[in-house]
Amino acid sequence: KPTIQVNNDKHLYYESQCECGKKKREEPHREPPELLFNGIELTEWRLVGPALMSLIVCLSMRMRMSRPRIREFLLTWLSIELSTGTINQCIHESGRAASPVVEEQLEKELLESGLLYADETTWLIAGKPFWLWVFVTSTVTLYYITSRGNELVRNLLSEYKGWLMSDGYKVYREIAKRLRCWAHLERKAKGIAESLDKDVAAFGRRTHELLKTLMTAIYKAREGPPDEALDKKYSLLLVNFKAECERVREHSKHKKARALAVEFLNDWEAIFMVLRHPHMPLTNNEAERALRHWVIMRKISYGSRSDEGARVFETLASVIDTSRKRNVSPWRYLELVMRERRSGRAVPELPFALAVGN
Repeated sequence: KPTIQVNNDKHLYYESQCECGKKKREEPHREPPELLFNGIELTEWRLVGPALMSLIVCLSMRMRMSRPRIREFLLTWLSIELSTGTINQCIHESGRAASPVVEEQLEKELLESGLLYADETTWLIAGKPFWLWVFVTSTVTLYYITSRGNELVRNLLSEYKGWLMSDGYKVYREIAKRLRCWAHLERKAKGIAESLDKDVAAFGRRTHELLKTLMTAIYKAREGPPDEALDKKYSLLLVNFKAECERVREHSKHKKARALAVEFLNDWEAIFMVLRHPHMPLTNNEAERALRHWVIMRKISYGSRSDEGARVFETLASVIDTSRKRNVSPWRYLELVMRERRSGRAVPELPFALAVGN
């Protein structure tokens, strides 16, 4: 027997007429489709309740199950027979129901954060190439699927005042307070150090040794207040390295060595800003880890089949990962969201878990 109890709720609606002849009719709440969720209706007129819908979202988004496999699971273990179309409808309706929490709460909290991690990876919509972007703070994780141009960064972060940690993608250069991930640079330097060209290999080794030396100084500075700013302490080392990058950029015929030198020169301030603020992070691991689960899902599902499906995915992924950051069950929260939104009420705020003992 299944360990999950399945309830069938009977909802009664009525129509009455008073003595004056006025009729009153009670019927399920219904909101028609909107622009971003074309064809996705939000309504109580459904056979699938909020709890079952939350389970379906969990099976799809967390367990990476296809619609046919979700159908098989529900029929085998819960004796619930649903079509793949109904299952898809449940997932899409959940995404539309949760969309206001992203727009009205999470985006605002993200812009108020002092430190933000950003990264991007490929994504498909109906077989066409797009990009899945992620923005991570200590309490919020947001996903967006769009092109790889600078529109998203400009629109989302135009008023952002905190620090941005990112890779070397040029669209991030519009952010004033920016940090660069050293892990990317270190990997590239190690690869160049293995070149058969002696001059190129020497440049790779010197770059790698410089980063290692500075990282050691940064970790030591974090243990207590430094005697002087690290960028001043290592100023001669940095001046010599910058001159070497300029030499490689102008004279090297090795494509990857020249590209690394150009990367350092283009992002010099962002790369070595951490020497002035050694408490800041050195890597973009927070954003890269956030993308990992969805990259695996992309390889299984080949992305989204429509624009509406992409909007649903980015909304549900944002709510799920933000809930987990806050130690809140995303499935219970989505169940609550569905119940409230289907009734025509506002989306409930995504909370933080209460401390133990409260």
